[in-house]
Amino acid sequence: MRERGPYTKGIERREQILDAALRTIAECGFLSTSVAELADAVGLTPSGLLHYFGSKEDLFLAVLRRRSQLDLASVGLDPASVGLETNPDPNYIAVIENSTTVPGLTELFTHMQAAAADHRHPAHAYMVEHYEQSSAIVTGVLQRMQDNGILSATADIGSLATQAIALMDGLQSRWLIDPTIDMAAELERFWQIAIKGA
Repeated sequence: MRERGPYTKGIERREQILDAALRTIAECGFLSTSVAELADAVGLTPSGLLHYFGSKEDLFLAVLRRRSQLDLASVGLDPASVGLETNPDPNYIAVIENSTTVPGLTELFTHMQAAAADHRHPAHAYMVEHYEQSSAIVTGVLQRMQDNGILSATADIGSLATQAIALMDGLQSRWLIDPTIDMAAELERFWQIAIKGA
């Protein structure tokens, strides 16, 4: 049996940190979670924890990437296969419902999304990648709907995809301010209106 080298151990430690960060931020909130608390949760010093990521921003971006992977996996979608015709249609209602169970992670995404407006911020590249991937997924779903006659052949699926993604993001921001908003129900209404009107 081959011994595990420092590289493998480093990857495993990084994964442990991400798992702990996901749990802590989901439960306590992004703004209420410090790097010191995350480090303490995995038995490291703050500088020891950041050694695995480079900076606080890179740590939080890694948490967002992990959350995105888990969201996609929860609806049976492999992020590596985005854009392929064999993708199953993801259940976006389930994804947005999941946001209500992890308010701290929803808060993290919303804060990073706002920060990404500055092209110099580390979150900018992540958000560009996130929206390219989201657009590919939603456009693929709408294309299949169009191919199956659910959407009109003249429907602008690019525009509908942009609207759907913007609605999801906007709903999450509103829900953080007013948790009585039923994000899943609002998204359902949008899809019904889009299907009838397209």
